[in-house]
Amino acid sequence: MSAQNKIEIDAVVDVETKTISMSQTIVYKNESNDTLSEIYLNDWNNSYSTKSTPLAKRFEEEFSTKFHLAKSEQRGYTVVTSIKDKNNQVLEYGNLKAHPDVIKVILKTPLQPREAYNITLNYNLFVPDATFTDYGYTKNGDFELKYWYITPAVYDGKWHYYSNKNLDDLFIPKADINLRITHPLNYRVTSELDGLILESDVPNRTQTSILSGKDRIDTYLSLRKFPGFSFIQTDDFIVLSDINEKGITGPEKAVITDKVTGFLTEHLGAYPHNMLIVSEIDYNKNPLYGLNQLPSFLSPFPEQFQYELKLLKTATKKYLDNTILLNPRKEHWLIEGLQIYFLMKYVEDYYPDMKLLGNLSKIWGIKAFHAADLDFNFQYFLYSMEIARKNRDQPLNTSKDSLTKFNANIAGKYKAGVGLNYLDQFTDDINLSNSITEFLTSNQLKLIRIDDFENFLKSETSKDIDWFFKDFIGTRKKIDFKIKSIETTEDSIKLTIKNKRNNKMPVSVFKLSNDSVIGKLWVEDIKDEKTITLSKDNTEKFVLDYDNAIPEFNQRDNYKSVKGSILNNKPLQFRLFKDIEDPDYNQIFFMPLVEFNNIYDGLTLGTKVYNKTILRKRLNYRISPQYATKSKSLTGSVSAFYTHNLENQNLFNITYGISAGYRSFAEDAFFTRIRPSVEFAFRDDNDFRSNKIDVISARYVSINRTVGENAVVDIDEPDYGVFNLRYTHANPGIINFSSFNTDFQVSNQFSKLSLNYEFRKLTQGNRNVNLRLFAGFFLKNNSDPGSDYFSFALDRPTDYLFDLNYLGRSEAAGLFSQQIIIAEGGFKSKLETPFANQWMTTANFSTSIWRYIQVYGDLGLIKNKSIDPKFVYDSGIRLNLVEDYFEIYLPIYSNLGWEIAQPNYDQSIRFMFTVDPQVLLGLFRRKWY
Repeated sequence: MSAQNKIEIDAVVDVETKTISMSQTIVYKNESNDTLSEIYLNDWNNSYSTKSTPLAKRFEEEFSTKFHLAKSEQRGYTVVTSIKDKNNQVLEYGNLKAHPDVIKVILKTPLQPREAYNITLNYNLFVPDATFTDYGYTKNGDFELKYWYITPAVYDGKWHYYSNKNLDDLFIPKADINLRITHPLNYRVTSELDGLILESDVPNRTQTSILSGKDRIDTYLSLRKFPGFSFIQTDDFIVLSDINEKGITGPEKAVITDKVTGFLTEHLGAYPHNMLIVSEIDYNKNPLYGLNQLPSFLSPFPEQFQYELKLLKTATKKYLDNTILLNPRKEHWLIEGLQIYFLMKYVEDYYPDMKLLGNLSKIWGIKAFHAADLDFNFQYFLYSMEIARKNRDQPLNTSKDSLTKFNANIAGKYKAGVGLNYLDQFTDDINLSNSITEFLTSNQLKLIRIDDFENFLKSETSKDIDWFFKDFIGTRKKIDFKIKSIETTEDSIKLTIKNKRNNKMPVSVFKLSNDSVIGKLWVEDIKDEKTITLSKDNTEKFVLDYDNAIPEFNQRDNYKSVKGSILNNKPLQFRLFKDIEDPDYNQIFFMPLVEFNNIYDGLTLGTKVYNKTILRKRLNYRISPQYATKSKSLTGSVSAFYTHNLENQNLFNITYGISAGYRSFAEDAFFTRIRPSVEFAFRDDNDFRSNKIDVISARYVSINRTVGENAVVDIDEPDYGVFNLRYTHANPGIINFSSFNTDFQVSNQFSKLSLNYEFRKLTQGNRNVNLRLFAGFFLKNNSDPGSDYFSFALDRPTDYLFDLNYLGRSEAAGLFSQQIIIAEGGFKSKLETPFANQWMTTANFSTSIWRYIQVYGDLGLIKNKSIDPKFVYDSGIRLNLVEDYFEIYLPIYSNLGWEIAQPNYDQSIRFMFTVDPQVLLGLFRRKWY
């Protein structure tokens, strides 16, 4: 069906200034029954214009400063010089305040239903640097353009416009495109549009590329000096691709491409255009996650398989985007789910024996792991369940810009694909794959909604599939069943299944004999419990979801033997290294440990015995006996914690448990710590992308210390126990950071209260500003007056609760005494009065002067018993190499005078250094979760 909408563009590219001069005509038909007095246009090039656009805020939310720190000339923008109607009348227009990349145009005369508006625009595009989103002006001097020209927004009773947030999800109506683009002679245009005609202007060293296309959505155009696209004519359509894989020759690529396009045509319907571009940019923005991303020399998969899936995944998404006109921000899950669903079908058809670990599954030692037994397609269940087990999953119908990065890029897509496969298995009265193909073919290039897909499937099957759209797609409800009981009589078996979650999702029941499947049935509408009666046969065991088609939260209680409980008891399974959970066994894992905890124990060698699998469990225990090579002693720790997840409320988890450890705190001096605790974590349940979190924790810390004959430290205070209550509110943004916490401690010797507030900001001028305020005071202090063991510390807390990762906790001189952890007073200089046994208030400030070089200053008042308050200060240079992880402080001036001019200045330098891998992993997690 020919589009009523038309867009004609005359563009002139200036490579030197990275600008494109645009003269454009838009003809857009009002297909609604409403009269329109205004229209909205998408101008996504302008989303780069300032540091406060929705796109800029998106980068901030994902802990990226590349856009904020960029030079002004790197950020693109649009300058519209005129918008006129068909009568050449100037129209009033302006960018929306909340959406600076959307233009509102006031029409001179209202636009009636079934009528078309015709406007002409003149504007200049200042193309952004491609480092932000991969689209724009590249470091090679090429142009990768997507969403570059102005397009009309969709109106179907309401306007569907929204801002660019680097999600590649512009919603526009199909249109007939005519494009003339003038560019230097040495550049070549690559586009999905047809009929490339070249007009050369040799004197001006330019040429004009003329292209056109009907019913188009895609706006991608590549303008390169050396195009890297391969032109492959298949039996179905032409594929232009610059996706590469080492070891794959040109003829092999042609065979693979023809195989892929044949599969797509069969399952998605005939492609309505002549060409499909499958670009490396598209793949890199949505890659195959997991082992597929390893370098080629480490990859466990054959090169052909790697290339085939790269091409298939990228081409499937592009194919669907170009033919199915759904709102890609609000109804994204269907196209993403279909992409994964057909990716799974492809592997089932052509690579049924491919394993999750690829060729690694055949290697001795590795093949003993449960992961080596799993099929390649199991990864989609694994990644979707990864986020569910962390209680961070979101409903699939959540607007794409409200999803966390992990949900948007990985878990949501995989859950949707696994869900469609689940629906496929359940609707055994139809061939769901064929029904989907019929739907896609009959609705090609039509504006549709999810409701259309739902209604079509319901008309195809006789089964009730409301649960799929209401519970599976529309909520965070988990799937979790168990076989509660089996009762046998002379001629029947009564099987009771318990639904542990409040949903209406069905479950498959398999009948096994001699570990072979002899029957299967689906049980539906299980409200709490449901008992079914079956004829007695030779069934030995019933298993729920034996084929792993259902993304079930907990598969460990899906087995039940007909005869007694002996077979129900799962055997213990011991494994070296962490594995994927095997529901047939109670697994215990061992892992060798080589660690460096402090300079007193030195290198510690030992093992870790634990039950933690790849997917998070609610109950986790760990036993870690270790031998310290330097202190020549047995050290280690033991812990057990249980996390209770709560859904659809601000209190999202409660964790309680106990830990104990034994380590050195000085030469020939050891401490034993026993620490039971409970923690309540809160977040905004309506906004998972928010970094804000509130934590209330309570714990009791029992400390016992022993000192040997060769110890160089004395114990001033008897062993002690401290009850500790904490509240923390944090908003750890990369541009704006704030944190507030209160800490209350009580023991036999003392009780104390402290407050800490920290604020950081990266200003519009790219200056880092850091402010930290601390106040602490004793409610009671009956500790030894001659000891500052429990006192507030100005620069280096004694850490009597053993929370801080000091490499040399008891060092008074030398390099390790210079390690600093910003806590309590937060000073960097070692002043004459380093402790306060009554109260202390301090302020720490720093600001950048050039890149990672900052200047810092600290002020404070400290009060000790029977002594007047003392004013303290210091200042210096802070080398902020990796904030909170690796920093160096160079004192300059303080109460001690000009420190930089004093003897042994090198001993005054302080450093912050983190070696804990779990802390370093936080740099990764904060971007994805």
